[in-house]
Amino acid sequence: MSIEFLLSRNSAPVLIEPAPSGEALQRMFQAAMRAPDHGNLKPWRFITITGDRRSDLGELFAVAAAQRNGDLTTEQLERFVAQPMRAPLIIVVVASPVDHPKVPQIEQEYAAACAAHTLLLAAEAEGFAGIWRTGDNAFDDTVAGGLGLTKDEQIIGFLYMGTRRGEPKVLAEIDSASFVSAW
Repeated sequence: MSIEFLLSRNSAPVLIEPAPSGEALQRMFQAAMRAPDHGNLKPWRFITITGDRRSDLGELFAVAAAQRNGDLTTEQLERFVAQPMRAPLIIVVVASPVDHPKVPQIEQEYAAACAAHTLLLAAEAEGFAGIWRTGDNAFDDTVAGGLGLTKDEQIIGFLYMGTRRGEPKVLAEIDSASFVSAW
């Protein structure tokens, strides 16, 4: 793999079939197991959502949105219902911290976020694409409960996965020197 792979990766907001599955998806999860992880705790888990279960997730999103804001119109609620249909596969990345005397919860959450990023990179390496989405639903107790999270777990993000429709957007070159300083 060349550095060009990393320099050109970008999110794909429009995703179509096929989605990663079978051995490709398994390799992606194996790659995620290599995320930086102080204490080798593997403080994460993944929930895959495909097919009709995406509609169920959309209904859960709408219920949660209505609880957050009772003034939403039917049209606004329908947008929440439709959100999961934007990709053939959704992977919910969950931080699942464990009590550890040397590894605080926040480090474990960072490790779960690294696992999410690794999944995105692995999807690209397998010829697929994705986008990491959060929004209010990622921080909503109703959504967390509906997905079966425990009170100690939290959603790191919803990874929408599939095949990129069209060409990847051209990324502007960023001068990394603006973000680096010596101490």
